[in-house]
Amino acid sequence: MFSERVRATRTSAVMAEFGRFYEQQYAVALFNSVRYEIEGGGNTQTQLLHRKEPLKNKSIFSGGLFQYLEESKKWRSRFLYVGDSYNISLYESKAAHDRGIHSKGVINCAGYRALTSMEEYLGLLNNSLGDTKAKSASAPFLKCPTQFPIILWHPYARHHYFCVMTEKEQKKWHAVFQDCVRHSNNGLSEECKVATPAFTDALRLYRQAKGHYGTWDMMCGNQAQILANLVMETLHPELKNLIVPRLKGKLQQRQKDWMLISDAVYRQVLSQTKTQHEALAQVCEMERPRLDSALRTDMDQIITSKEHVSGKIRALVSPRIEQLVRSKVQPYIHSILEALMEPTSRGFSEVRDILFRELVEVSKNTMNDSSKEKLGEHMDKISMLAFHPVKMQNCYEKMEALNLEGLQQRCDVSSPSVFIQRAQILMRQQMDNAVHTFEQLVHQSLDGHSGEDLCKTIQRCQDRVLKKYDYDSSTVRKKFFREALLQIIIPYMLKQLSTSCSPDLPKFKELIFEDFSRFILVESIFEEAVLQSVSKDIMMAVKEAAVQRRHNLYRDSMVLTNSDPNLHLLGEDTIDWAGQFGGVKGETQGGEVTNRKRKQIVSMIQLDGVPLPYESCQEVPGVDGIPEENEGQREQDLETEKPVNPVQQVPIEKEPGSPESVTEIRDLINPVLEVVEKDSSQLTNRMLPLEEGDEVKHITTVTEIVSRESPKKVEGELDATQIERALEEQQCVSAIESAIQQIEIAIQEDPGEHLSEGAIDSDGEFAQTSKNSSPLHHDDSGFQSPANENVEEVEPQPDTGDEVVDAEQVMLTLVEGMKTSIDLDAKATCDASEKKTEVETTADRCLL
Repeated sequence: MFSERVRATRTSAVMAEFGRFYEQQYAVALFNSVRYEIEGGGNTQTQLLHRKEPLKNKSIFSGGLFQYLEESKKWRSRFLYVGDSYNISLYESKAAHDRGIHSKGVINCAGYRALTSMEEYLGLLNNSLGDTKAKSASAPFLKCPTQFPIILWHPYARHHYFCVMTEKEQKKWHAVFQDCVRHSNNGLSEECKVATPAFTDALRLYRQAKGHYGTWDMMCGNQAQILANLVMETLHPELKNLIVPRLKGKLQQRQKDWMLISDAVYRQVLSQTKTQHEALAQVCEMERPRLDSALRTDMDQIITSKEHVSGKIRALVSPRIEQLVRSKVQPYIHSILEALMEPTSRGFSEVRDILFRELVEVSKNTMNDSSKEKLGEHMDKISMLAFHPVKMQNCYEKMEALNLEGLQQRCDVSSPSVFIQRAQILMRQQMDNAVHTFEQLVHQSLDGHSGEDLCKTIQRCQDRVLKKYDYDSSTVRKKFFREALLQIIIPYMLKQLSTSCSPDLPKFKELIFEDFSRFILVESIFEEAVLQSVSKDIMMAVKEAAVQRRHNLYRDSMVLTNSDPNLHLLGEDTIDWAGQFGGVKGETQGGEVTNRKRKQIVSMIQLDGVPLPYESCQEVPGVDGIPEENEGQREQDLETEKPVNPVQQVPIEKEPGSPESVTEIRDLINPVLEVVEKDSSQLTNRMLPLEEGDEVKHITTVTEIVSRESPKKVEGELDATQIERALEEQQCVSAIESAIQQIEIAIQEDPGEHLSEGAIDSDGEFAQTSKNSSPLHHDDSGFQSPANENVEEVEPQPDTGDEVVDAEQVMLTLVEGMKTSIDLDAKATCDASEKKTEVETTADRCLL
């Protein structure tokens, strides 16, 4: 109860004091806005186009992981969805999300830090508790079931614990969470020309009144969140000193209890600041018409009065300011600038490299397939490149190297995170502007171009966009350097001059008319004098860096000519490549948009061989993300596979061997002819031995081309269907029977000699075996495959076997495109020349 009263009292006090500053700065901001509107003022003309709603109908990421639930103290699988608002929605399952069931909770990442190390988390946790006895290596109050945790840490709000199964998932989710934090911490909308500057100036003056100069890393989220952080900045230490000593139990239990208390207090403070800020903003908006009317009526007098007071104040404080600048500011400007330029320029250079690679990829794909449908598919993939946290991670990591350690105490810089996140947001904006400009130029050039003309057009658009990016990148970086230097130096100077100059400022209020006192504040005029005194030195430092061409900065005098006078007449909306060119399937049905998931920017994770029972990062139907590193490797592997012979079902390069099964024989041969001869002899030449009374299946036709060095021998049984088809060729049967009779006569005349090799053409007749024999001389009767033409025959080799060949039992093997071997073993031996002569004589008889 006591802590509740402390919370309500402190919050009301902070909001009341902040409200006074806000009302004063609201009138000043309105005056500056109206004056700018009347007098005008131009900004630097950018070369790249800017997109209005880049994330319309898009989602960043979605997938499954494990979450630790405080209520049940257990890990449960959850489906997370990150939409275009960068808020993380938690669902019971993917099916619940698809059915539109209300989410279990929503996480706004403003003020959070994404951690992947339990040790780092424990260090932050122990520091927030303020227990001197706690050790950073102390055991946590929860145990992660895997080695890949992801923790969202907040100094005041509830912490969120997640874990995944693999390191790849952890890196991708960590990049997504970091992008959510970066986007939520980006600051207030610049479209509000009055409310936003009034809020930021009021916040700065409030903290300066409390003695806090310099940057503040908790200026995160919307106005209510920033004010809640402002309240907790003083309330949190008070509650810790009041409550922590009363907590009982072990260290882990006290840490857990304190986090729950801190989160409850923060949510109550946030609710109160939201209500009171809305009431404050409503009061100022109701008064705006009256103030606007007074400003437009007396603008000239107000400007004259302000210039008169400004001259008086500058005359008083200028000597002090100049002395401070010469002695304690100028010597450090170049070192601060160098510390900022190095990582920032490397980050923007990495952005250019990624952009160049992606555009070259589009150009290559267009050369392979120049259809507009394929081009639309590729353009749709790179359209959201800037919002792909994984692909942009290398750019962001370059900026993480920013080190302002020597300036943090001297210039009251709390941490470099403010500048790091701002530079990363600028990188994302420049990437999106470049991609959007490329899209518009390509889309404008599509009409009347195809094939090679389209490839050349894309190449020209790529060159123009890269040139424009170089110019805009230089302009954006120089502006960032100036603003960063001012953010670092101005608070330091105000702190140094506050003791000597602040007491003299109230007397200048007497020089301001009462009617103009709401629009002219002496404190604001004093800060403007300090700003003007140091701005000249900062501009000179940045200009010198550009003149020296350091870090690829352009000089201010280098302005691109109007090479694209009609460029800014192009559209500002995102081009629907999938809808216009049908690059992505499943987007529409019957001309109407289907009830599908929003197109997702980051592609899902699919792990090979790893079961994902909790739906971890599985693909969402109808979602086409930007492919990432190593994606598409499977498609490349399929393209590089060896061609397969449709007959053999093995790679063509593989040399065929002897068939060893009925299945292999059936795959290798087409028609088969069977002739049976009864005898007790055996036939051996890589053939199966035949017993007496067995049937000989011996005529086969193979449709594959076989090399001369490895002729194929056919063996085994053949099915009845193939035998019946072969027996229908009566002419072949009679020719083969005649050939067998001639062989029997030759064997009876000289039973000791072997018949070395013969050749059977496709009609069953023996052909003369010679070195000059060729299949071109064969009489093609339909059995020979056209694919086997021009296949040279092999010179017959003598067989050295010494077994007797029975004339009654002979196996004949007919193979198209190769020689057919008939090896006849005899008991008696003879020389090779005699056997060759006998073979030729027998062949001549067959042809007769």
